[in-house]
Amino acid sequence: MPRILQADVEEVKTRTNIADIVGERVALKSAGVGSLKGLCPFHDEKSPSFHVRPQVGYYHCFGCGASGDVYSFLREMDHVSFTEAVERLAARVGYSLHYEDGGAAPETSGRSRLYAANTAAGEYFRSRLLSPEAESARRFLGERGFDAGAAAHFGVGYAPRGWDNMLKALTAQGFTRDELTAAGLVSAGQRGVYDRFRGRVVWPIRDVTGQTIGFGARKLFDDDQGPKYLNTPETPIYKKAQVLYGLDLAKRDISRGDPRRVVVVEGYTDVMACHLAGVTTAIATCGTAFGPEHIKVLRRVMGDDSAAGEVVFTFDGDEAGQKAALRAFSEDSRFTAQTFVAVAPDGLDPCDMRLQRGDAAVRGLMDAKVPMFEFAIDRKLSGYDLATVEGQVGALRAAAPIVAEIRDELLRPGYERVLARRLGMDPTAVHQQVQRAARGEREQPAQRQVQRDDGADGITRVRLADLPRTPEVALERDALMGVLQYGHRLDQDALTRALSEPFRHPALEAVRDAVASVADRTRVGWATAAADAVREPYRSLAGELLMMPFPARDDEGALASSADLCRRLILRSIEREKQELLGAVQRVPADSDGGRALRMRLRDVDAERLRFAES
Repeated sequence: MPRILQADVEEVKTRTNIADIVGERVALKSAGVGSLKGLCPFHDEKSPSFHVRPQVGYYHCFGCGASGDVYSFLREMDHVSFTEAVERLAARVGYSLHYEDGGAAPETSGRSRLYAANTAAGEYFRSRLLSPEAESARRFLGERGFDAGAAAHFGVGYAPRGWDNMLKALTAQGFTRDELTAAGLVSAGQRGVYDRFRGRVVWPIRDVTGQTIGFGARKLFDDDQGPKYLNTPETPIYKKAQVLYGLDLAKRDISRGDPRRVVVVEGYTDVMACHLAGVTTAIATCGTAFGPEHIKVLRRVMGDDSAAGEVVFTFDGDEAGQKAALRAFSEDSRFTAQTFVAVAPDGLDPCDMRLQRGDAAVRGLMDAKVPMFEFAIDRKLSGYDLATVEGQVGALRAAAPIVAEIRDELLRPGYERVLARRLGMDPTAVHQQVQRAARGEREQPAQRQVQRDDGADGITRVRLADLPRTPEVALERDALMGVLQYGHRLDQDALTRALSEPFRHPALEAVRDAVASVADRTRVGWATAAADAVREPYRSLAGELLMMPFPARDDEGALASSADLCRRLILRSIEREKQELLGAVQRVPADSDGGRALRMRLRDVDAERLRFAES
């Protein structure tokens, strides 16, 4: 494949705001001057340690050490090649790329073709929804309260009956059968390759950035021998354990809500009903139970680092719905946000509730939510005869571990009293049982040994936390932080002078050496290139210095502080040279040529010192 011209690679990066790209997947908030932070997308964490600095186009996680520019972010998140990452961003900003052989953009391959195939399939399905054959699909949607506008908003379409209608349409657009098979759009049987979705109403499933990665389809005809709902199979771009239907539409309102609230419903029509009723933060899983990978995705979008957020699960009132709620409760501890359950008294799902009672009833369902712990306690107690002492004791033993799991130390006593009232038992006895359950939960984690994970290469990397806390180290550390973040705006002569002398701490010296080796510290991306050039085991330290929030009130204050830190480095260097000259003067005869040269140099050094001290 022809290589993209380096000038174009740099130009696309310059025109792209890394915060916009990261922000599509991670809820970012201010973390000081010129810095944003959120929950790391590369490892699971409770509090945000992932920082983005838009002005230098760089990200760094202080938890796992992941760092890089906008291209490396896309490559890690979407598993695309470097060329595909550049081409994707170029298309986003409307920039025409040029290649080394002077030719036009080549046909992309791999994952990009899978995205393109799914996009083309989505357009095909939407176009077929207007066909005469799709009357059954339009009737299905209309009976559930969804008009043409609603179908268009959610991209709903129709897969026509027949063996290979979509296959023919997409191969005519240049897609190969191998590409369509890899995308999960067609299947292979004894009669050859055929459309996976036939005679069904189809919902496009999109990732958090809005790219179509798969489909969910409901059967419409009695002679369809397939399952009621059929989804895209696992593909390189569609992983059902990580996909949440409607998240691309809900993410903006999720991240902007006060409190930040996510509503988890059970199906595509429930998501549509909630959004149309005004509950625009509703999402659903795609053919699988709500699990840990879904939680990781949601937490990053929510910015789930405090108990202020809310996750509301809605379930059918039947036994299957109750079991689904308890499965969700088993994952509750993975959220920092408070979790709730909302079940309509008559067991209606949001779609049916909207049909029978209107939009206000769907919105009201959110107000009728109950805390997940209360729901789980009541479900646990329902299995015991509380009219007997034996039943009460058994119920206490079963429910005490649930109360013991409550993280909020202020909430736990309240739930102990709730449990005592439900059981009709002495609150002291309930408290003692909960304490025993809590101690049992805590003993096992205390035996674990925490190990530092520095990656598969076995390198023990040096990080900021490892540096000694001395004035000399603090000066070198803060100066490098300022240079990496604001070096393009500093006086370049003074900056070169400040970096001309080796640093005293070996880790910081490795970073200084890489920074000093950069010929042009005013060009875009110089700091990220310098950080990447630092030798191991100090490269992660450079990333931290580049991403740490600079201790200043505003951008101008940070610039002034960075300039002052460079001045202090220069003064330190001048003072060192002066002390060496004073020692040499004592060893050389005053009237010798060497003595006179040393005194002249000492005079120049004093003048230089005075100049920088007064600047």
